[in-house]
Amino acid sequence: MQRLSTFLGGPRLWVKREDATGLGFGGNKLRKLDYVLRQAVETNADTLVSGGVVQSNSQRQVAASAARLGLECHLAVYRGRLEPPTPDYETSGNALLVRLYGAFVHAVPWTGDRNRAIDELADRLRADGRRPFVVPYGVSNVMGAIAYASAIVEIAQQSAALGFEPSAIVACSGSAGTQAGLVVGAAACLPHTRVVGIDIDAEPERVRRDVITFAEGAADQIGVPFDASAIEVVAGHAGPAYGIPDAATIEAVKLAGRLEAMALDPVYSGKGLAGLIELIRARRWRSDEHVVFVNTGGAPALFAYRQTLGF
Repeated sequence: MQRLSTFLGGPRLWVKREDATGLGFGGNKLRKLDYVLRQAVETNADTLVSGGVVQSNSQRQVAASAARLGLECHLAVYRGRLEPPTPDYETSGNALLVRLYGAFVHAVPWTGDRNRAIDELADRLRADGRRPFVVPYGVSNVMGAIAYASAIVEIAQQSAALGFEPSAIVACSGSAGTQAGLVVGAAACLPHTRVVGIDIDAEPERVRRDVITFAEGAADQIGVPFDASAIEVVAGHAGPAYGIPDAATIEAVKLAGRLEAMALDPVYSGKGLAGLIELIRARRWRSDEHVVFVNTGGAPALFAYRQTLGF
């Protein structure tokens, strides 16, 4: 990201384009699903069950995967975690796409428990004779973390081919599985690279606990060292609350678009870039260091946040 690097006067910035993974408008969850859904196929499931908020990138990717695999898809869509920020929020972006991909949507109240309503929906479908396979909120569990470690394998290979070793890899962190996978992968392939998670949930302590839980389980299964002290979750960039962008997030989204022709969403990657920009402005890295930003995807949500962005 040469133009953004020059604009910020900071380290040499690179981007890992998880938004370019293809299926269903792409995103980081597809890498996790590649491993997790093998279990669904092997257990002869006929239905995928997952959930998230109305504009969830995760459930869009679950719905797209179900369509590709020929499975039915049921989603527990949480209401009440945030007030709709725009009139388009309920019907455009990811909300439109999950219906386009054939998913059945079940409105449920937000209680703070991310997976209970998903599990209860699976129980109801099981009682009706279906064979459901549960995909956890955010596709975040130990297997999802193991799957996401593969991103580090690619980053290590690609950066070596370009002649550098990253000083840091920066990504947004919410349901914690992505950061857990990055940490475990770095322990195996890039031991001198720091993984920095930017909290986007306004729950940094909870995020860090979940990262540790998933990373410990993943590291144990694939036999790599794990040090909980290596887990860094940076607070202060989540805005007023989950799903609500602040001025710094909007600035980051617009800079990425104007300088790099890259579409970031204002819920996840936009907040992640806002955190990275603040760390650069605080002189976290030297100008000759290399930092990789993970664009986790989520561009369809831009359409649901159009008025928030001032367009």
